Amino acid sequence: MHLRLCQYPAIPLFLLKSKRESTERTEPELEMNQHSLPNAVLWDMDGTLIDQTVAIIRCYCEVITELGYNPPKSEHILRSLGGPMASTMALFVEASKLEVSCQRFRSRFPEIMLDGLILLPGARELITLFAQQNIPQAILTNKHGETARTVRTHLGLSEHLPICIGNSDTEWSKPQAELTQYVLDQLNVNAQGAILIGDSPTDIATARNAGMDCYCVATGAHGRNELDAAGAVATYQSLHELYQAFPQGTGAR
Repeated sequence: MHLRLCQYPAIPLFLLKSKRESTERTEPELEMNQHSLPNAVLWDMDGTLIDQTVAIIRCYCEVITELGYNPPKSEHILRSLGGPMASTMALFVEASKLEVSCQRFRSRFPEIMLDGLILLPGARELITLFAQQNIPQAILTNKHGETARTVRTHLGLSEHLPICIGNSDTEWSKPQAELTQYVLDQLNVNAQGAILIGDSPTDIATARNAGMDCYCVATGAHGRNELDAAGAVATYQSLHELYQAFPQGTGAR
């Protein structure tokens, strides 16, 4: 049987999106300092802090085609991201091949995961802003925990994001409230006054289930209108825009 070659994107998703002018809505100039600083920040990873879509889509396509299936469309993979890897894989392979496909993904992905990796614009500035205000921060992701920590360290984020909890680190996954509470406990903070910064309806549900606000950026697979409809407290085109919405400088709290 001859299978089509998998067509994964040659450039990261956020660059593809930035090449198109937003037609979702027209808004007035961004208001500065519209949000007060939070008591704690939980960060989603993929689509929020980083763009790793080149490697992610490549790995899914390689594994799925090696098992004899036609390659999935890149947009179908992108729309499924946010949950555990097995949930995405289950959309494209039969249940009888799910375990072996997940094993192959976990084996292959570390070999290519830094290819095309990008820290999204505004991420370092916003992380630093919160750190300067002594606001505790952590990463909460459905990415495999060891992979997430490797990426965090590679990008030089460990100092301000010492806690990074991912899939397989606990028995839970996003959007379960137990996982969010576990991370909050690691930070020694309460949900009240804490925020989650994410890029998907899964992140919004994660925050809602834990009694937190979710600020979203449209740097992943979901647009602002969709994120607004899902219940985000506020949505932005980028982390740079979100950065501008918080008070700047020392003593801002």
